[in-house]
Order: sequence, then structure tokens, then C-alpha cells
Amino acid sequence: MAEDSFHAFVSELFAGLGRVEIKRMFGGAGVYAEGLMFGLLAEETIHIKANDDAMKAALRAEGSGPFVWSPQSGPRKGERIDLGYWRLPEAALDDPDEAARWGRMALALAKAKAAAKPKGKAKAAAKTAAKSQAKRPKAKRPDTKRPKAKKAKTKNAKAKKTKR
Repeated sequence: MAEDSFHAFVSELFAGLGRVEIKRMFGGAGVYAEGLMFGLLAEETIHIKANDDAMKAALRAEGSGPFVWSPQSGPRKGERIDLGYWRLPEAALDDPDEAARWGRMALALAKAKAAAKPKGKAKAAAKTAAKSQAKRPKAKRPDTKRPKAKKAKTKNAKAKKTKR
């Protein structure tokens, strides 16, 4: 299935959630509703947000598994990282109502996560606080600054001073 037709299929499948957007990212795509990412598309597989033990258990009971990312380079090369998204159950792939039901649960998790994050100035203050806690106090150096030398006056500066 071509990428665009797969994206159209996913949009139709989750139409019960209202307006669904597919945004390309990192070789895959994110599935968004109400401005929040609740799904992940990778290798023509639909994954939904499952960062909650109850949701993971429900998906596991349906035969689903987690999306695991393995970086090919960088400091985490070769690690297996669970990103908090699990494969949409097979039964939901043929049933838009079932897909929308799973999508609503995933969207609720995305909303809860977004609500837990600080907003605006509070977010900036939280970042600043985290950075300041991570930094060590710097040792003070003895004052080694030399006094600045006075600039020599030019002929023009002397001439202006005498005219006044």
C-alpha cells in the first residue's frame, strides 16, 4: 500500500474521532486528533498511545505488542526503546467503530499526559529550575582583572575641549 493511500486508510479508520491529521516524521508518521498525537505509523503498521498499565494490559489481551525503536547510531545505538505505543488490535483494522473506540482511549491518555505538563510560563520556569538544579555552582576565581588604562586623547578631542 502506498504511503498516501495508507495515510488515507488510517484517517478513514479513525474518522469516528472527528478530524484526524497525519504528520510525517522520522521515517514514519504521527496520528493526531484535537492537536494531540495519539497514534504512530511505522512500516505500514498502526500503533496507538499506551503509556498506561491498564491500556497495555487491554492491548496485550488482544494480542498486540509494543512498538520498540532501535537507534542505528548515536549514544543509544542498539538499545531497544519502548516509546509507549502499541500495535492496534487486528480486529480494529476492519472495524472503524472498534478502531475509534481504541483511538478514544489512546487520545484520553494523550490528553492526560498533556494536562500533566506545565504550560507557558510555568513550563519555562520548570525548565529553568531543572537546569539550575543540574548545574554545579562554579568556584569563584580570585579577582585578577587589571585596571583599564586611560585612553590617550586625540588632537580632535583636545581641540573640541578648548573651543568650549
